Amino acid sequence: MNDITILAIETSCDETAAAVVVNGRKVLSNVISSQIDTHKKFGGVVPEVASRKHIEKIDHVIDEALEKAACTFSDIDAIAVTYGPGLVGALLVGLAQAKALAFALDKPLIGVHHIEGHIAANYIENVEFEPPFLCLVVSGGHTHLVHVKDYDEFTIIGKTRDDAIGEAFDKVARSIGLGYPGGPKIDRLAPEGDEKYIEFPKAKIEGYDFSFSGVKSAVLNYMNQCKMKGEEIIPKHIAASFQYAVVEAVVEKTFLAADALKIDKVAIAGGVAANSKLRTRMQEECDQRKIQLQYPSPILCTDNAAMIGAAAYYEFIHGRYDGMDLNAIPNLKLSNKKSD
Repeated sequence: MNDITILAIETSCDETAAAVVVNGRKVLSNVISSQIDTHKKFGGVVPEVASRKHIEKIDHVIDEALEKAACTFSDIDAIAVTYGPGLVGALLVGLAQAKALAFALDKPLIGVHHIEGHIAANYIENVEFEPPFLCLVVSGGHTHLVHVKDYDEFTIIGKTRDDAIGEAFDKVARSIGLGYPGGPKIDRLAPEGDEKYIEFPKAKIEGYDFSFSGVKSAVLNYMNQCKMKGEEIIPKHIAASFQYAVVEAVVEKTFLAADALKIDKVAIAGGVAANSKLRTRMQEECDQRKIQLQYPSPILCTDNAAMIGAAAYYEFIHGRYDGMDLNAIPNLKLSNKKSD
């Protein structure tokens, strides 16, 4: 089979990204224009601002991706794009661009689920890694425990019942004065603190679901009590204790599921998969059980287009394309194969 070269576009939140990916594993370019500095002053992503920034950047990002890959549009076999979940305005920018390119170039259009892309990021740097495996997807918008049975066959066996883990990181970081984005800042501060200084709660939920609203509220309650008592609030200890509580919660559920399903391969994906404490704890538990652990480099954990190109390849080889009626679905659920 000839090499399949895919131009992928990702605009689900606040990164405008484009990549050129060959055969789902070889990344020729992966260009990301981040809006962090723009949204920092608001303390989080403003959807309308994000959409406008995508419009400003998308042409330049695609041109740069092609230039870095030493490709032209004639070398591209298909156009892939995230169509959900995400911010609807942001998704529509990428979708409109992808449709225009697919139509003008007469190339197949492939819509990709954002979470499926995060899972597929694990295929890029380890060409030997393949399903089946258990994947913990942890990001600002999602906390899912997914049994990946095949490249296009998924079963969600656990998910958050309220806040996503990344959302909890952001809100706690803001409350202790670290600002946005919270995840990387807590990750940097926590090693300076004592993770046993405060015992924050872990939600007790049957099965493999998660909950993070309680621990987020516990942090705020602790800080309010300190203020009322005139006690010092020490951000490094709060960061360490909070991070310990949420990491232990997701690790516990992941390996409860891995043991029950007799899984021998575990992966992590999404922005929070870059967290150093989570990686360390996952590795410790995998080593104890002799389970293979896979996770992407930090640049492939955050939103990027290379992961979308990786996921799209497995749709392409099965001939599962989309029409010009493909629409943005902000609350898109992760499901198995599209109709052939």
